[in-house]
Amino acid sequence: MKTFQTKVLVVGGGTGGTAAALQCARSGVDTILVSEFVWLGGMLTAAGVAAPDGNELLSLQTGLWGAFLRELQKRQKEGLDHSWVSMFTFDPRLGAEIFAEWVKAEKHLTWISGQVPLEVKKQGDRLTGVRFEKYEINADIIIDGTELGDILALGDVPHRWGWDWDTEITMDEPSALEKPNKMSETYPVQSPTWVFYMQENGVKPPVGYSDYTKFKGAWKEGDLDLFMNYGGLPDGKFMLNWPIAGNDYGLDAHRLLDPDTRQDFYKDAQAHSFAFADHIYRESEGKYGLATGIFPHNLGQGSFALMPYFRESRRIIGTETFTEDQLLPDGDVALIPIDSDWNITAIAIGNYPNDHHYPDFKFPLFPKSINWGGRVTGTAFTLPFSVLIPVETEGLIACEKNIAVSHMANGSTRLQPLVMNTGQAAGQTAALAIQNHCSPRNISVRELQEKLLTDFYAPAAIMPFYNLPLEHPEWLKWQRFYLDNPDQYPQTGICPCSEFQSPLTPQAKEYSGTVEKVSDRLYYVQLDNNQGYSRLITLNPEIHQWLSGLESSQKVNMFGRINHAASWFVLEQIA
Repeated sequence: MKTFQTKVLVVGGGTGGTAAALQCARSGVDTILVSEFVWLGGMLTAAGVAAPDGNELLSLQTGLWGAFLRELQKRQKEGLDHSWVSMFTFDPRLGAEIFAEWVKAEKHLTWISGQVPLEVKKQGDRLTGVRFEKYEINADIIIDGTELGDILALGDVPHRWGWDWDTEITMDEPSALEKPNKMSETYPVQSPTWVFYMQENGVKPPVGYSDYTKFKGAWKEGDLDLFMNYGGLPDGKFMLNWPIAGNDYGLDAHRLLDPDTRQDFYKDAQAHSFAFADHIYRESEGKYGLATGIFPHNLGQGSFALMPYFRESRRIIGTETFTEDQLLPDGDVALIPIDSDWNITAIAIGNYPNDHHYPDFKFPLFPKSINWGGRVTGTAFTLPFSVLIPVETEGLIACEKNIAVSHMANGSTRLQPLVMNTGQAAGQTAALAIQNHCSPRNISVRELQEKLLTDFYAPAAIMPFYNLPLEHPEWLKWQRFYLDNPDQYPQTGICPCSEFQSPLTPQAKEYSGTVEKVSDRLYYVQLDNNQGYSRLITLNPEIHQWLSGLESSQKVNMFGRINHAASWFVLEQIA
């Protein structure tokens, strides 16, 4: 067994762990990243969810999330408009390639793959190292980036799992259950999904399934092709990550807590997804089969993701718990977290609506959305620094779905863009703790915010604004202003910045046509030269403002993109 010593050890190469390792190493701190798989990126790649949700508005595309999107737009020549579930879908192999290149380019970062944590070393209340099968790595700071919070269990770190029945946590959560019921007993956590990929004329799935009634109603009769475009990808591939009578699987999820019974859960989840794939194959009369060779293993001949898409993890107990009421809007954005000295403690921005997955149960959640740009989007909220730090344990930072949030709030905080930028904040926290010779809990949050705002590679917004994209020349000015003047922050999420025209994506083309307004959330465009009549949407703030002021049909020259799978036109600029 080889033994290493490093300043920072990141365990888990998922969305948050990869981001944390990158940010720490880019700050000049020696970092070791240990991943289970040969692919980095977790949910976005190894779990196959190459159709991310949340932080889709241009002004929210900052930090490592924004940098990742821009790299995808540059490399995936056919663009990211292939589905109707997400504004961005991509080949997961490309995502894994980007993360690997980023990691390998950092001289302060060592990446070890094919290892899972087996034991955590401690001295008193401090974590000091982790033993793997082939390595023992000692570190000044350990970042838990595992998918299920395994370091918390191995290190006896106080944590939660599943539903919260503590009234101090749930009393202000409008969607929380008052007591256990059949749904919470059936599903102790949100259901994971074993994602798989299909294509036209693909491979017939393995046979041997008899009960297909559980998939009845997955799509409306006659709408199978539309259903498949839900997760449309480049080159005619389709991602299957479907919650309604689909491949969500969460029965007896307590098995995930033990490494041995975890494998039994995996087998059941795989079998459920294979059955769903076979159902689609049969119902389409062989039109849709498995798309082989996507993932670097033999499960479904490479059509199945390397691991399940986990929506929930063990969660640290922090000095405070981020709850559902803290992500709900007060105006058009949630209240910004502020400490007793009236300092803003925000470290990452999210906006996705609260979304929980419990198959066969209806679970209405308190709404958090607004009409924006011809569509509905989630209202913005920010995570406080306290979600990263355990209440007792020293030398540990959380950076994945294991942060100090309630089960209910996890429905919004678990999404890929926010997890990536949370990981970025965790990595910067570790770097500052090493550089300032202090505990992670004792760093200056304002210094952390400034480092994120001014990062050379991926500047990350701290204050959420719907109309202040990263490219705006006043972006840093207004971010700093409201950090230093929290009492003046507008709950509309609208910044008093100057007018600005957002840059075009590489895939934008010039069109002419007539735009008409049907309602505040519904616009259409009739493109000239028989190019079609489509719903019109935008992610750009200045176009949103223009659409909001539209009173009658208007003929315009414009730049944008057509998404045939979703039948919408994405308007980027008025020429």
